[in-house]
Amino acid sequence: MASLKEYRRKRHFEETPEPAGKTARGKGRSFVIQKHAATRLHYDFRIEMDGVLKSWAVPKGPSLNPADKRLAVQVEDHPLDYGGFEGVIPEGSYGAGEVIVWDRGTYDVEGNLPERQQLERGELKLVLHGQKLRGSFVLVKLKRSEKGNEWLLIKHRDLAADPRWKIEEHDGSVASGRTLQDVAEGRPASQPAAIATPAKLEGAKKAAMPARIEPALATLVETPFSDSDWLFEIKWDGVRALAFVKNGKLELRSRTGRDITSEYPELTVLPQRLATRLAAGR
Repeated sequence: MASLKEYRRKRHFEETPEPAGKTARGKGRSFVIQKHAATRLHYDFRIEMDGVLKSWAVPKGPSLNPADKRLAVQVEDHPLDYGGFEGVIPEGSYGAGEVIVWDRGTYDVEGNLPERQQLERGELKLVLHGQKLRGSFVLVKLKRSEKGNEWLLIKHRDLAADPRWKIEEHDGSVASGRTLQDVAEGRPASQPAAIATPAKLEGAKKAAMPARIEPALATLVETPFSDSDWLFEIKWDGVRALAFVKNGKLELRSRTGRDITSEYPELTVLPQRLATRLAAGR
């Protein structure tokens, strides 16, 4: 059973802004990576499991380059609400320094075993759906670790792999837009630019949500042509789909009308990105 006893033992919550939290029920699969300027700069990789955030400190940070094998030191479990924490842990407190939410999202488990059993066996295979990190990763526990808490975080070779990955090119909080220096100097979160909602577009009219729309398809012609009024692009193979946003919920349909929403969990944030809410029958 997951416990936050060690987490609370190390902290004095009358002094630190960190959440005391509690062990939660449920089987969510969120993950978060927090950049932490403690005694040594590192990245805290945390995944939701058994109502807490299982946590590893990654000194060099995660990488999308499969050639990079990052040391990941497992630390105490953290409460779920720690995943949203940004701020300054004061001097004299455990882990003193600035913290930002460097990346966050959801994860899936690869393999036939559930995540808890994989963790116990020392090889945890995950697919991350984050804003910076995506694709397949594995955490492998080192058998010859003197302290017994050392793992390796490794990116698998897939479409999300990037051999040119440099973590310093991906700085800033995905929650507030701030850097560690911004947090240290007390600068507030950046205000997102105003987004033009559909209702404000020129010529927009209220209408019922259509039951079906045919996506645009390429038209075959006998011979190519050139026309200054046309723009041409390469036709890439892929999935043609339509996104319906209704009451803040997303539904993806293939060109044949099949519901494929569950096949693309990384797109569940689309309603928030559109900054719109379409009511039924409007």
